[in-house]
Amino acid sequence: MKTHQVIFQPAGRRGAAAEGETVLETARMLGVGIESLCGGQGTCGKCKIVRIGESVERDGPTPRPDALSPFGENEARFISAAERAQGVRLACAATVRGDVVIHVPEASRTAAQVSRKGASTSSVRLNPAVRLVGLTLGPPTLEDALADGERLAEALAGQLGIPRPAIDLPALIALPSALRLNGWNVTVALWQEREVIAVFPGLRKEICGLALDVGSTTIAAYLCSLTTGRLLAAGSLMNPQVSFGEDVMARISYVQEHPDEGLPRLRNAVREGINGLIATVSAEAGLAPEEILELTVVGNTAMHHLLLGIDPTPLGLSPFTPAVHRGLDLKARDLGLAAHPGANVHLLPIEAGFVGADNVGVLIALSPHRQDERVMIIDVGTNGEMLLGNRDRLLSCSCATGPALEGAHIRFGMRAAPGAIEGIRINPLTSDVALRIIGEGEASEDGPPKARGICGSGIIDGVAELYRAGIIDSSGRFRKDVASPRLLTEGGQRAFVIAWPEETALDGPISISQQDIRNVQLAKAALYAGAKLLMKRLGIAALDQVILAGAFGSYIDPERAMRLGLFPDCDLAKVTSAGNAAGDGARICLLDRDKRIEAETMARQVEYVELTGEGDFQEVFLEALAIPHERDPFPHIPNP
Repeated sequence: MKTHQVIFQPAGRRGAAAEGETVLETARMLGVGIESLCGGQGTCGKCKIVRIGESVERDGPTPRPDALSPFGENEARFISAAERAQGVRLACAATVRGDVVIHVPEASRTAAQVSRKGASTSSVRLNPAVRLVGLTLGPPTLEDALADGERLAEALAGQLGIPRPAIDLPALIALPSALRLNGWNVTVALWQEREVIAVFPGLRKEICGLALDVGSTTIAAYLCSLTTGRLLAAGSLMNPQVSFGEDVMARISYVQEHPDEGLPRLRNAVREGINGLIATVSAEAGLAPEEILELTVVGNTAMHHLLLGIDPTPLGLSPFTPAVHRGLDLKARDLGLAAHPGANVHLLPIEAGFVGADNVGVLIALSPHRQDERVMIIDVGTNGEMLLGNRDRLLSCSCATGPALEGAHIRFGMRAAPGAIEGIRINPLTSDVALRIIGEGEASEDGPPKARGICGSGIIDGVAELYRAGIIDSSGRFRKDVASPRLLTEGGQRAFVIAWPEETALDGPISISQQDIRNVQLAKAALYAGAKLLMKRLGIAALDQVILAGAFGSYIDPERAMRLGLFPDCDLAKVTSAGNAAGDGARICLLDRDKRIEAETMARQVEYVELTGEGDFQEVFLEALAIPHERDPFPHIPNP
């Protein structure tokens, strides 16, 4: 196979690329971070790169037009004539045909995701699935030559009344030496009173477990003592699958389009990411990864399937059927996870094709089924999941909001990384803009980071503020009677400048365009329509409480979100954030095994509503496009 040398600047990373391989695929192989919110499907336009020459010239790069494939029609949707003249291409569309040097502009470089998935401080009942049992066994003799395994089983039966528990193979392998190292005194780790999963010589008092929230964008881990319930360490990292697509549909498409290697790549990527996270939190706690004896996992249905290596493509086709609904108990070694080889991995049950174990985790953490108030819990994301109800009845649904609320399909959209604008305020009188930028308070040699783009909470703030300031009307259009130096025309459409060139790390200003506003309207209308249809199904006209769940929800300004029309009117004092409730649910189920039974029960009791089957969805959706809504009143929104 013919190969060519590719150099990526400014990283200086270089390597061989097979002829016909896309620049994006080469970047993934070489570990060069290029934004690709659509996973290389050619629909987001975020992976812009610049061809600057060949990689073989000693006197510097010389332009070579045929080093990359010809400019395609799809690229013209995202690349202006001026950019094309400068050599700008889409990394997902341009294929390698010769030695080439590629420049990755600032706006196209991935930045480390900012972790916003800390654990709550709420107390949890301690009743783990794994417990330690100290035993003293009599040594064998010629008269009593009973095998070690049977001797251990008899001791457990005599001391605890357990009828001959199974012994996992790694525990059986460790048993002979453990018994003889400390005078036949051992400590066994007993799982669910029916299986010995580990054996330790002498007396051992401490064991630990790990709760995992495998999100589409971020994986969070919470290392806990199974002896005291104390949180020992927590950490998170960007899901490595992000390079294959920002949302679950992009990853499902990747598996479909790469039938041989797509699923193994995504499966291995998430497992390697989890193992890296296990190493990090274990080191922070001063433990070895092999000391983790129990894991619990939550995640949306696609993440669940990809972690297990199950083909997720049926999830993308009606009726969106998952491979399994019930919770699963598997061995860490079978999943390639770097915990104790006998460790059990409990995956919480799934509600439906697009309402997964993460939503069940939210149920366990927030317990709407134990409340009298009618609460709506919204996990804002690419697939907005929501729960509505109380102890009498609970409904759930998934809203195809698209990735706009997380920064995709927004011209200057980006993830919540350093340099992302996360908060916007616009003065209605002067149109002056005040920004809050992630990392702006952090010291560095170059000073605080300048704006690189707008993340999800920032775009919600921005559109809501444009409406509050009277710059756009309820239809989302820029008002013609408003004049401001910040209003300009870009590519034939109007836009409002949020940050001037000198305030950004880019070559020009950062703005919110008419198309950006429209994309936010489409996303928020889907979420609002889902809420209204659940309310209609439940027979209620108003909400008692709204909880914004998820790491993203914690940073959404409730007033701006309601002013935008992200959810129906509610007393703002009753609109709260729950943080990473899905991760809290995983941690609760790690420490209290009875909660796993409750999770199984509730996952089947919640009534899943498939919005595509609701006859009036289109009408409700169209009404929700207006800001905040075409007809619904919002008495709790304060005056501008």
